Amino acid sequence: MAPFPDDFIVEIGPGEGALTRHLLEKAGRLEAIEVDRDLASQLASEFPPPRVTVHCADVLEYDFGRFPEGMRLVGNLPYNISTPLLFHLARFADRVRDMHFMLQLEVVDRMVASPSTPEYGRLSVALQTRFRMKKLFRIGPGAFRPAPKVDSAVVRLEPLAERPRFDEAALDDILRRAFSARRKTLRNALREVDFAALGIDPGLRPENLAPRDYVRIAQMSRRGKI
Repeated sequence: MAPFPDDFIVEIGPGEGALTRHLLEKAGRLEAIEVDRDLASQLASEFPPPRVTVHCADVLEYDFGRFPEGMRLVGNLPYNISTPLLFHLARFADRVRDMHFMLQLEVVDRMVASPSTPEYGRLSVALQTRFRMKKLFRIGPGAFRPAPKVDSAVVRLEPLAERPRFDEAALDDILRRAFSARRKTLRNALREVDFAALGIDPGLRPENLAPRDYVRIAQMSRRGKI
């Protein structure tokens, strides 16, 4: 969905402002987070407040909770930090209206992957328990100068309307341990879980469980039953 003048938009990694210029045609103003001091200074000079507020900071450590609820995040995310950045942003799912990112195609495929597929993993579950996602379109290397060696894609993330309740720290710990032992069965990867009580076959592998199953495990953990 196109931005509107009253939207609170945060652009991640604006760089030289190629996307920023197009956003300002519709949005009117935005916040930008740029780690490079020189680029941040250039952006501040070209787009002075109040049109753009530039935050020179490391986005992996940035507290998005300082922004108002209903913010819209957008950006061409740095491919080398995209996965840890997505895990970081997932913590603020309850504060965003939506997110639109361009990422390496491989990462987008992992984000939207279904259970029991090669792409399905920790990132898939961490995001699908918080967001509804859609791969919007694919972008070939020829769209860039210089051309990268990988394809890219644009993805939209919207917080789930009825998000299940779970302890986020518990879920993240369960996912980390489960998918670090991907070749093991569930009974060996998560030895403390009472799978019988959950009606889950402990002989399955971590990639065979749906996101809702991991939510149930996290909820049991919250109640102190595992």
